[in-house]
Amino acid sequence: MKQFVIAGNSAAGISAVEAIRTKDKESKIIVISDEDYPSYCRCLISYYLAGEVGEDKLLYRPENFYKDYNIELILNKKVLRVDPKKNRVILEDKTQLNFDYLLIATGASPKFPDIAGIKKRGVFGFRTIKDVKDIEKILPYTKTACVLGGGLIGLKVAYALHRRNIETKIIIKSRQVLSQILDFEAARFVQKKLEENGIEIIFGQDAVEIIGDGDTKAIKLESGKIIGCSLVIVGKGIIPNIDLVKETNIKFNEGIISNEYMQTNIPNIYTAGDVCESFDITLGTYAINALWPVAIEQGKVAGLNMAGESFKYEGSLGMNSLEFFGLAVVSLGMYRIKENDTSFEELKICDEKRNIYKKLILKNNLLVGGILIGDIRNSGLYLRLIKEKVDVSAIKEKLLAENFSYPVIKDLLKKEKEKIYV
Repeated sequence: MKQFVIAGNSAAGISAVEAIRTKDKESKIIVISDEDYPSYCRCLISYYLAGEVGEDKLLYRPENFYKDYNIELILNKKVLRVDPKKNRVILEDKTQLNFDYLLIATGASPKFPDIAGIKKRGVFGFRTIKDVKDIEKILPYTKTACVLGGGLIGLKVAYALHRRNIETKIIIKSRQVLSQILDFEAARFVQKKLEENGIEIIFGQDAVEIIGDGDTKAIKLESGKIIGCSLVIVGKGIIPNIDLVKETNIKFNEGIISNEYMQTNIPNIYTAGDVCESFDITLGTYAINALWPVAIEQGKVAGLNMAGESFKYEGSLGMNSLEFFGLAVVSLGMYRIKENDTSFEELKICDEKRNIYKKLILKNNLLVGGILIGDIRNSGLYLRLIKEKVDVSAIKEKLLAENFSYPVIKDLLKKEKEKIYV
């Protein structure tokens, strides 16, 4: 009987467990988490902070999941180190666990800027239920909050705080919101919606100091301006949790590198989720796409292969879907191209009156990315065209038409499928 060890109890880890159990009902599975909670939907914590969902709605699987799947769950313990030569992991309390197969799905942690006062009380990352509960404790005493960073995490937490009637200011170094998933023109739609609803955005500035005697009282910007606030939330990106492999021969770059089977360079050690650097099908290189659906898919592939299958992962791509004050936004794959790069083609519609922006990016008649704002109805079709690498030259002029739908691409998809079997 084999022993599977899963380092990580979120989307990738749980998906791997379920995949393993479809092939192996008997072997021992140990799941290790450095949190106090059973698996929950991390992507919902901003709605939890906003008061729009209760804690019970965050559960990713029912309470009896671990028992039903015959899993030994170890909570509040961090995997300190992996020892590939001896097939074991060492926990921070010095416990050693042997494995036949290991999945590293340790996720990522918030990236904090190296500025004075960053460790004061009242400064938080935004990644876990614990973060939300700690923030909740000081909300009754908070009038103004500052969010550092205009990415997805920063905007989500700003929205949540606004819903809790906290005056919220977003501090952004760049000239636009969501610079990692939207172009400048699309970002203006989101910026306008946030500002219309009372969220102040300060561009071209970074915080250089958190001011206060123990507790946070204000932040100081590069310009010298001081903003009074008792709560600061950092949303300036994430750092993959790769410390456990840094002293091993497991290969890593920004994240732990996987092949198409979700294996590391050590055959019985796999990786998945936000810690994993895998092939990006639109970029054509290795990248981290720290997204819930990607983690689920990678975890499933890893689990099946750990259980003896030979299942290939086609690769990931950046894809984000969000909504702010009724404005729906979807970003898929490549979202902008370098200036004067003529190897790509852009199709675009911009209708400010109707709050609609659509842009598709093509290369060699293949769809490689796009942005949809206001009207996101065909996002699933575009995603399929990207993933299946369908030649769209015959329907290029129809891609952004109001009546674009599945029947328009049905014949194309059929032809692409037939090519595979020829």
